[in-house]
Amino acid sequence: MAKAQEQVELKQGILLIDDSTLDKLYSRDIELVTRHWSGKHKRVVQGINLVTLLWTDGERYIPVDYRIYHKKQDGLTKNDHFQAMMEQAYARGFRPECVCFDSWYAGLKNLKLVSRLFGRWLTRLPADRLVNPDRSGNQPVASVPLVATGTSVHLKGFGLIKVFKIGVTENHIEYWATNDLAMTDLARLKLAEWVWMIETYHRGIKQFCGIERCQARSETAQRNHIELALRAFLRLEFHCFVKGISWFEAKTAIIRQAVRAYLAQPSYVF
Repeated sequence: MAKAQEQVELKQGILLIDDSTLDKLYSRDIELVTRHWSGKHKRVVQGINLVTLLWTDGERYIPVDYRIYHKKQDGLTKNDHFQAMMEQAYARGFRPECVCFDSWYAGLKNLKLVSRLFGRWLTRLPADRLVNPDRSGNQPVASVPLVATGTSVHLKGFGLIKVFKIGVTENHIEYWATNDLAMTDLARLKLAEWVWMIETYHRGIKQFCGIERCQARSETAQRNHIELALRAFLRLEFHCFVKGISWFEAKTAIIRQAVRAYLAQPSYVF
């Protein structure tokens, strides 16, 4: 995205990639709407799936590329979009400290591509992903003795990686993996905190820029609305960064004077 160019440092920060479902729960005739898993609703819902590549230095939230996932129309999978955005980011000169993504995108082809283009990556692995800890044969990562500070294992089809076993809750364990065998748990924790920023970004474009609110039926109208919402977010993020205020404060400031004026002299009294 051209408007993001002046707000990023190509050789600093990290790149995050993830997708989010834009709710169209009751849509019947809106183009681009299909059924997708929603982390918000914890079920499959009607919506438009948006895949975003986000740049951050731990403070900024800058979307630098995006794709709308609609396989029935263009035949492209989420992994196809992932690879296209990685290639495009490299062509634009991005050389981030790390590329981070969810387990959905942790296929061998993606891991090898990111390794070739950018070097270091950090992701999460599903519990049944096959690794070889001691040359005794491949087994699910969940059955391998791992420590929170990281254990080096061989990932089937890739090579040596380092896996961190993190107990999120008593019944939920996450397996974070990286091709940087020297990564410490402290470095992983820092990157993991940055990874969460893409979820905050998703909330921001929905809550403050109305990216879900277009009810027009045509594909062109939906694509234009999404593009304009992302442009609005870029301006909002830049304004908040310069002023040192939150997104909520910036949006509230727009209507604060109108609210004060109305409360002082209400036009309608019930």
